[in-house]
Amino acid sequence: MDDFTQYIASLDGPARDAVEHVRARALELVPDAEEGTSYGMAALRYRGSPLISARATARHIGLYPFSPPAIEALAPDLAGFSTAKGTVRFTPDRPLPDDVLDRLVLFRRDEIDAMRSR
Repeated sequence: MDDFTQYIASLDGPARDAVEHVRARALELVPDAEEGTSYGMAALRYRGSPLISARATARHIGLYPFSPPAIEALAPDLAGFSTAKGTVRFTPDRPLPDDVLDRLVLFRRDEIDAMRSR
């Protein structure tokens, strides 16, 4: 699948709603983002770079801001969530708070803008 909308349509129930919520919030914050792929995942792309993706697994939703610095910068707000270098894991019944999701998306957008302005 090469776009976020198709990927979301392939999901069911709470996982579908959780991933769609990520996509909708990101598009609200970065309306110029476009659907595409990054690292083999359906994702939103901004100015030619990956902005954000979310993938459902059997146990959680993986949120990928394609930015280890974004995860590091928001680490205090991500306490209680499982994180790794480039991902945040949450579940549909314990979603990432919208303000934290928004800050991750905006951090990544600003990172991309800074790269493109050099």
